[in-house]
Amino acid sequence: MGANSALFEALYALEREKNISKDYMLEKIKTALVTAVKRENAVVEIDETKKTFRMFYMMNVVEEVMDPETEMTLDQARIYSKRAVIGSTVQVEVATKDFNRITASTAKQVIIQAIRESERGNIYNELSSKAHEILNALVTRVDPKTGNIFVEIGGREEESEAVLPVSEQIKGEVLREGDRVKVYLVEVRKGAKSVSMIISRTHPGLVKRLFELEVPEIHDGVVEIKNIAREAGSRTKISVYSPSPEIDPVGACVGPKGSRVETIVAALGGEKIDIVHYSENPAEYVKEALSPSDVTSVTLLAPEKICRVIVPDDQLSLAIGKEGQNARLAAKLTGMKIDIKPESAAQ
Repeated sequence: MGANSALFEALYALEREKNISKDYMLEKIKTALVTAVKRENAVVEIDETKKTFRMFYMMNVVEEVMDPETEMTLDQARIYSKRAVIGSTVQVEVATKDFNRITASTAKQVIIQAIRESERGNIYNELSSKAHEILNALVTRVDPKTGNIFVEIGGREEESEAVLPVSEQIKGEVLREGDRVKVYLVEVRKGAKSVSMIISRTHPGLVKRLFELEVPEIHDGVVEIKNIAREAGSRTKISVYSPSPEIDPVGACVGPKGSRVETIVAALGGEKIDIVHYSENPAEYVKEALSPSDVTSVTLLAPEKICRVIVPDDQLSLAIGKEGQNARLAAKLTGMKIDIKPESAAQ
C-alpha cells in the first residue's frame, strides 16, 4: 500500500505523550490486521522508513487446489513468481484499496484500546503505591438496598470511585453523602476494563496507620507497634514497645492529656482503644493484655499456648469484659488461650 504517514505520526505521538512503545504498537497492529482478515496464511510487512504497510497471503503451489484460500495451481503461481514450482510457496499481495480500508479501521481500534490500557495502567500504578495506606475519601452515595457506600478517593473522578461494602464498615457508624472519612486501602485490582480498590474501615491496618500519623515516636521508629487486636466499632487493643528505656511507649501513644489517642478514637467513630506494654515474657504480656483489670498471677501451661490467669474476685467481670470481649481481645493480641479464674475458685 502507499505511504501512511498519518498513522505513523499518531504512533510517534503516543510514544512521546503516553510512553507507549511504537514498536509494541506496530506489533499489536500487525497482529490485529491478520485477525481482521481471518486468514491464517496472512502476513504483514511494515516498512518504517517508507511508512508503509503491506499484507500478503502465503499460498502453497499444488497440482490440484483443494482449499482456494491457501492453495493455487502452478499456472496461477507463475503470475506472482516465475520461480514457482509444485510444493513451493508464493506471496500474493492484498489489493491496496482493500488493505487501506482494513488498516484504517483496525489501527484506530488498536490505538484506542492501547490508550485505555495505558491510562488504566497508570491509575493502577499510582493507586498500588498507596496500598496499605490511609486514604481520604468523600462519600458520594449510599445504596439504600445493599447498604454499600460509594466514595471518591483523592479528588479524582470515576477512576477513583471505590465501594465500602457493609462487611468493611464499622458497625453502628452512620455515613451520609458529603461526609469525609478515612479508609484503609487493602488492595488494588486491575480488571479487563477498570481498576478497583478494596477499602476498609474495619481492618487493623487502619488503626496502625492512624497511630503512625498521630504519634511522632512511631513515625521516627523509637516506638514500635507489636500487635493489634480489633473488634471494629467497639474496642481495639494495641501493644507497643520501645528499645529505649527512657521512652514510655504507652505514654507516647496516649499523648499529652490523652490528645493523641483521642484524635484516633474520633477518627474511628468513638471506638475504645486499650494501649498496653508489649513483653517478650508471655506471662507478663498476658497480664498487660488483660488491662484494665488487675491480675494476681499467670501460669503458663506448656507446650500449648495456654495460660491460667488468677484475678481478684472483684476484677473477674472486668477481666472477662462484656460478653467476653476483654479476654477475647487479650487472647488475640497475645496469641494465647486464656483461662481466667477468680481467687476464691483457685483457692
